[in-house]
Amino acid sequence: MKPNQKLKLSKKVQVKNMFDSISAEYDLLNRIMTFGNDIRWRKKIYKIAKSDNPKDILDIATGTADIALELSKITESSIIGLDISEQMLEVGRKKINNKKLSNKVVLISGDAENLDYEKESFDLVTIGFGVRNFENLEKGLKESHRVLRSRGKLIILETSVPENSIIKFFYFFFSRSFIPLIGSLFSKDKTAYQYLQKSAEKFPSGKNFILVLNKCGFSNVKVQTQMFGATSIYIAKK
Repeated sequence: MKPNQKLKLSKKVQVKNMFDSISAEYDLLNRIMTFGNDIRWRKKIYKIAKSDNPKDILDIATGTADIALELSKITESSIIGLDISEQMLEVGRKKINNKKLSNKVVLISGDAENLDYEKESFDLVTIGFGVRNFENLEKGLKESHRVLRSRGKLIILETSVPENSIIKFFYFFFSRSFIPLIGSLFSKDKTAYQYLQKSAEKFPSGKNFILVLNKCGFSNVKVQTQMFGATSIYIAKK
């Protein structure tokens, strides 16, 4: 493919191709770049989610299914993990089979902005490090709102830019140097982690994202900042 042809690809196709290319090393690099905190964040999502005892759960941008597997601990829950990258899903399916959870967690290929489900199909929707990759952020969030049942909960884990100016300085230094460096050392796709770094900075985090969630129909939005504000957990109600 010629360079100018690649530029013509939609963001959705570019994201799919990128995650397909880094699927084998994604989990390892995620541990490294979050200093292992991704494990702790998933446990927090589980604790937030289990308070409502949801039965039908949709994990959007499930990737290698780590959040879906964590949510499988909820009694009598049934989880569908959806992702645009088939290669990431294949890694996740191996984990599910190894844990003998194929009767509880199912992974399917799908588009977060065009969900193939009836309205009010799920008690809980979770999205881990995925919304900033949406081609149309509001369309994707409105789809999540549509498939949630009344008073259903949305939990989003996403990168954010710290508000404190000193912490922000070190955040930019880290994200613009360490993340691309680690990606270039361990990943076959050297541009993938450059994209992830840049998309994190462009994402409308914090108060700006709360406004987007409200615009898309969500209410009672709460934010739990993590790692000095470099990551946030958003909890919202339909």
